[in-house]
Amino acid sequence: MKLPDNVKLNDDKATVERIQKALKKKDGYCPCRLQKTPENICICEEFKQQIADPDFEGFCHCRLYYKSKK
Repeated sequence: MKLPDNVKLNDDKATVERIQKALKKKDGYCPCRLQKTPENICICEEFKQQIADPDFEGFCHCRLYYKSKK
């Protein structure tokens, strides 16, 4: 999935590396979620909804991505 211009990776490279390793171990499922369901495949459904919300600004649940209002 191509990220919208207002969504970027966390600036903390150690966090990004840790989360990306965890994603590989969980076959692309969010490492912060227990269940391996389609909704929890990264980018998870929760964050997709937050991206669509023009009033939301902040990190996804696992802090891999950050969405700004711009």
